[in-house]
Amino acid sequence: MSAKQSPATRSDHETFCTTEGWVERERANGKRGSHHINYELPLPDGRILYTRISHPIDRTDYGPSIFGHILRDQLQVTAEEFWECVNNQVLPKRGRTQHFADAIPLGVIRILTQEARIPETEVRTMTRTEAIARVAAFYTTGR
Repeated sequence: MSAKQSPATRSDHETFCTTEGWVERERANGKRGSHHINYELPLPDGRILYTRISHPIDRTDYGPSIFGHILRDQLQVTAEEFWECVNNQVLPKRGRTQHFADAIPLGVIRILTQEARIPETEVRTMTRTEAIARVAAFYTTGR
């Protein structure tokens, strides 16, 4: 375990996000927020994690409770994984990586799960080609 213990600072949170490759999110109007910096991280299993760092990003500590919430619910890492990333640039293990060329496009997943009402667990078992074929079948036959 790292010598540095929780709680972390907002600066540590920012370092974690930039080191792991989180992407800064823009608001719907294309501008960045003025009150928080929002990040997202697509995971290999298709989920997307979101986190928010309040302004100002300074050296202000998070309290133990809020830091625990950030680790568990937003970053989904342990304190040890967090500090290894911040201090030693060791990225958390997040499962197998899927090549983007083989990934099912998000719009296809949305159509299959929301419009065609196919359970997400079934969609996750499909290949990209199978999923696209199911969308085509749905739009041509309604099934």
